[in-house]
Amino acid sequence: MLSEDKVSHLSHVILMAVRKHAGTTVKSPDERVLKEIKRVLGVELAQEQDIDRKVRAKLGSYSRGIVEGSAEWDILYRKTFEEETRRHTKS
Repeated sequence: MLSEDKVSHLSHVILMAVRKHAGTTVKSPDERVLKEIKRVLGVELAQEQDIDRKVRAKLGSYSRGIVEGSAEWDILYRKTFEEETRRHTKS
């Protein structure tokens, strides 16, 4: 999970990038735009944490214990995380 300071910093970086992008105009006050960026980041981070919990639970349920941090675990984690993300996106 990102700290509030990191989320705030990211939201400012995103706003600056949007402002620099040719052809974009931000008509709302910065405070309002930053608040919305932070809200969206919060939703996305919460969703990612939920997927991470599901993936870890699934890998932990395998009868043959897979050691976290091993190459096999990393591969299975990444594959399962991608599958779960696709499922979440379809919902």
